[in-house]
Amino acid sequence: MTEKKNKKVLSFFVLFITLVITMLFVRQYIFKTAIVDGKSMMPTVNDEQTILYNRLSYLFSEPTRGDVVVIEKENRTYIKRIIGLPQETIEVIDQQLYINQVPYQQAFITDAQSFWTHDIVETMIPKSYYYVMGDNRRNSRDTRNSLGFIHRDEIIGRAELIIYPISSWQVIY
Repeated sequence: MTEKKNKKVLSFFVLFITLVITMLFVRQYIFKTAIVDGKSMMPTVNDEQTILYNRLSYLFSEPTRGDVVVIEKENRTYIKRIIGLPQETIEVIDQQLYINQVPYQQAFITDAQSFWTHDIVETMIPKSYYYVMGDNRRNSRDTRNSLGFIHRDEIIGRAELIIYPISSWQVIY
């Protein structure tokens, strides 16, 4: 009887250790969290919310327009939306964004967060670089001002979920 009990305890212990190691692996290499610092991504993500991002999202694919990404640049972490892709042209005329000379409709932002920027002359995005903006266009540090183009290697994951506060839990689009 004691031998059966010992086997059960050992099985439970092995299962527990396996789960802990798996959780640590997932936490270290697949999913990570970031705390939003600022209002640049409102209304999609608010200041001080915690997001979960997937570090493997772009292992076998490239970021696409509209993705909300986590960027590591100059030892800081930023959460922004991909607007322009490598080798596309970006232009802003009278608060209207053009990508490859076609007006771009931005369904994810409200009029209150719409452009508040000077005109931007047609600019070619270099190969391996992306043009990013915060959803709160009036209050965002992004490609238009101080961040510049974002190199592919600076994109460390795709934002997936708002996980804190729990009352704000939702998938990020």
